[in-house]
Amino acid sequence: MPLTLGVRDREMVTTMATEGDAAEQARQEPVPSQFRASHGDRQLVADRLREALDERRLTLDEYDERVKVAYSASTYDDLNALLRDIPTQSGVLEIRPHAGRATQASTPPAPERPRKPAKTRRVPLAISILWTIWTGIVAINVAVWLIVMVTTGNLIYPWPIWVAGPTGAALLAVTIGVQAIRNRPED
Repeated sequence: MPLTLGVRDREMVTTMATEGDAAEQARQEPVPSQFRASHGDRQLVADRLREALDERRLTLDEYDERVKVAYSASTYDDLNALLRDIPTQSGVLEIRPHAGRATQASTPPAPERPRKPAKTRRVPLAISILWTIWTGIVAINVAVWLIVMVTTGNLIYPWPIWVAGPTGAALLAVTIGVQAIRNRPED
């Protein structure tokens, strides 16, 4: 009779054991539904209960009561009891221990894939945000200047250049400095 020792990525590790060994191990090992639930598991159940409330599968009182029970639940059995009567698109949601957790023996972890280096932006995000803010402020000032000029019917002094000019020059200097530092060859 095969005895399951651990599960990892659709792969089941089994060994042959006698009936007596299996019965003894069953008494010693906790059933996965009796494992203690984590805060993330409780949050997952609370999120599903919120979806059920939005779908009108639960009343507000039922939702409130179940969420209280979910956050005080200690095992997977306690959490699954809250979801048994709430269907999903693929059936009923059941919370289980992560596949990486095995009751006794586990397979070695799979090697991690090397991460691709992050793409570097031509202009740093902070500088892009500052340019966007500057453009918005200058556009508002030019719009006010144009509205005043059109409504008075007179050609008035182009005062928005005093908003755009000095701040734009300072921002341009900062951008050039940052780009020079970023493009400097590393020693």
